[in-house]
Amino acid sequence: MARDMRKTGLWLCGILLLFAACDDGGERKARAHLRQAEEAFAAGAYSEAKMQIDSIRVLYPKAFEARREGIALMQRVELEEQQANLVYLDSLLRARQADFEAVRGKFAFEKDTAYQEVGNYFHPSQTVERNVGRTFLRAQVDERGQMVLSSIYRGSYPIHHHAVRVSAADGSFAETPRTDDVYETSYLGTIQEQADFKLGEDGNAIGFIALNKGRDVRAEFLGDRKYAVHLPASDREAIAEVYALAQILSAMDGIKKQMDEARLKMDFIKRKMAEREVTGESGS
Repeated sequence: MARDMRKTGLWLCGILLLFAACDDGGERKARAHLRQAEEAFAAGAYSEAKMQIDSIRVLYPKAFEARREGIALMQRVELEEQQANLVYLDSLLRARQADFEAVRGKFAFEKDTAYQEVGNYFHPSQTVERNVGRTFLRAQVDERGQMVLSSIYRGSYPIHHHAVRVSAADGSFAETPRTDDVYETSYLGTIQEQADFKLGEDGNAIGFIALNKGRDVRAEFLGDRKYAVHLPASDREAIAEVYALAQILSAMDGIKKQMDEARLKMDFIKRKMAEREVTGESGS
């Protein structure tokens, strides 16, 4: 009986040791994902590499060694991904910069460095000195691509306008929402009012004028009273060209912001990698 019990005990110990050997926390299976992640990383398939590393964390939470190495690999993947992204964004910026250089000579640039951090581009036909006494629509865009359409009214009586409707002969039209960016002054009996509408908050009035630059367009200044003018071809063309410039400058500004974000991410990843090296947890 005692001999049988010893045999049984040895058998049970053997089974337990076998299970212990097999139960490695999923390390072997996790390492299969780690190998696939390394292969994807080498091939530049960053999304696939990150997916394989994430699989280790989700499927094998107790595979501590594989997870540790996966974290180190993830940092390398993300760093190289941001480096590649930065190269791509730089190529986009160069292309947009070339577009800008091709047209910048068509515009007047105004910037008072004493109080302006960002300058503005105007079409030469719409500079202040060329439009004294006129009631018209003027376009400008700053260096970051923020375009503003200004309705400028000059007359002998106030109309207190705060919106503009632009329309074509076929009945199509666009109308700005009411704006609070309104300025009113008077000088020697002449009233001057100006209302500003930012691109994106203009009810597509800017896009409408650009689309209809080759057609007659009527502009109504809406307020306590209405006042209407027909936009001459020179103003329609000026607004359309500033609109095109705004799209270029806005794209450039957006790319620069993305590049800044990529650099910040790279700096963050490098700090984390350095911390892991210091603590001896690089896993490489």
